[in-house]
Amino acid sequence: MRLLRLIPLLLLAAACLAPASEARAQGGRGFMLQEWTVDKGDSIPLVHILPVYVFSRPVDLRRYRRLVDAVIKVYPIARIARDKLRTMEADLASIPDKKAQKEYIRKVYDEIKAEYTPVLKRMTRTQGKVLLKLIDRETQYTAYEVLREFRGGFIAGFWQGVSKIFGQDLKAEYDRMGEDRIIEQIVVYYEAGLLR
Repeated sequence: MRLLRLIPLLLLAAACLAPASEARAQGGRGFMLQEWTVDKGDSIPLVHILPVYVFSRPVDLRRYRRLVDAVIKVYPIARIARDKLRTMEADLASIPDKKAQKEYIRKVYDEIKAEYTPVLKRMTRTQGKVLLKLIDRETQYTAYEVLREFRGGFIAGFWQGVSKIFGQDLKAEYDRMGEDRIIEQIVVYYEAGLLR
């Protein structure tokens, strides 16, 4: 009879202890990391909570998730583009001859084309738009300006026309406080390691 009275008490104790053991773990559902600090002899938990987003409609959540996935996929490519552009500008400054500069630009163009054409062919429209915005964010040049500078005005105009046919804009500038504030927020979260 006493054993039957103890079973609910044991189940209650087990239920109370289970979340406590999970809360001590390094990362879990709803939080990334939990640390403990000691202040005047008291142990105080410091929990780094993952961002929580609230959307009124399911379609908005799907759009946001698609945007997050696009940023996660193309942001590393935009950073590589920034590094390549800086290297290319430094190398071009050291080449005095215009003909040698054009050959160098052609060589780098062929390398980039061979390496990234398969990646770019598999991108969605959303990923393409985000990539153009992030290239502008990272390099401070729109894709059109980069093409015009390194490949010439005719080629830049041609690709601008082609991109317009597919609903893109090579001249689109990154507006971190305006229409691109959500992308900026996602990039900040991504750089902080809050997105998986």
